Amino acid sequence: MEARESNRIAVAVIGAGLMGHGIAQVFARAGHRVAITDPDRAVREASLEHIRRNLREEDVDPTPTLGNIRLAGGLEEAVAGADLVFEAVPEKLALKQQLFAAVALHAPRHAVLASNTSVIPITRIGEQLDPDARSRLLGTHWWNPPHLIPLVEVVRTTYTDPRVFDRAVAWLQQVGKNPVKVQQDVAGFIGNRLQHALWREAISLVEAGVCDAEAIDTVVKSSFGMRLAVLGPIENADLVGLELTRDVHRVMFPELNCDKSPAKLLDRLIDAGHTGMRAGRGLRTWTPEEAENVRRTLAGHLIGMKRRG
Repeated sequence: MEARESNRIAVAVIGAGLMGHGIAQVFARAGHRVAITDPDRAVREASLEHIRRNLREEDVDPTPTLGNIRLAGGLEEAVAGADLVFEAVPEKLALKQQLFAAVALHAPRHAVLASNTSVIPITRIGEQLDPDARSRLLGTHWWNPPHLIPLVEVVRTTYTDPRVFDRAVAWLQQVGKNPVKVQQDVAGFIGNRLQHALWREAISLVEAGVCDAEAIDTVVKSSFGMRLAVLGPIENADLVGLELTRDVHRVMFPELNCDKSPAKLLDRLIDAGHTGMRAGRGLRTWTPEEAENVRRTLAGHLIGMKRRG
């Protein structure tokens, strides 16, 4: 999908890691001018190669997309002249607050300011900004990998100008994304609240000895996970009927995990150095080959779905 010259906007992406370079790729591929920066020079410079690899995985010539991207040496250079600024830095509130204070100082006063935070309320990120900047701040929660997952959750605060909200949604639609409007600024927004409710119960079942970790993944992938792409939970509730849904909830809800803190099992694993695939063990054990196979299988699956869509 390419943008017509008259519709081209200037986009700045602050943070060139996994999410940042993927966001930059989406807008550049659609024909927009993108500046990307990162305080780590190696990360910044590697972003172009990551984008090139992503496009080649889709059998797409990377040359036109890369021609729309420039690497900026710093934040001030990146946001100069920007119509839309994306923040894609680590999930640290103070860092994001400092970054947006700098962006508000150096970006044009018409620029839309967007945070890619996955859980931090946007209101807290913008609480130190002046009223004008706060009116242009919203959340745009992209999903990993951002160049393949169509959803972007667009989050408004009570301070967000409705015109800014609608403009951001329109831009995302134009580059081929499927934006969803989040009308209240709640922690985790929509997707992560749903996803981590599932994770909380999954980890609790393992911790209680009901099953092992592999069984959890098998159950999800071999049952309701197969239909989630075409049948959402609300559709499913209506499909089976609300009377049955209520009857199931009456039996099961009193038994579900309702902990307000992370599982102790996570503490024990992390303290032992079992932090996930990179460490060779998390809730499950992983060889480097198994971990790489998961990544390749996921990428192939998402590329296939994107082509079919």
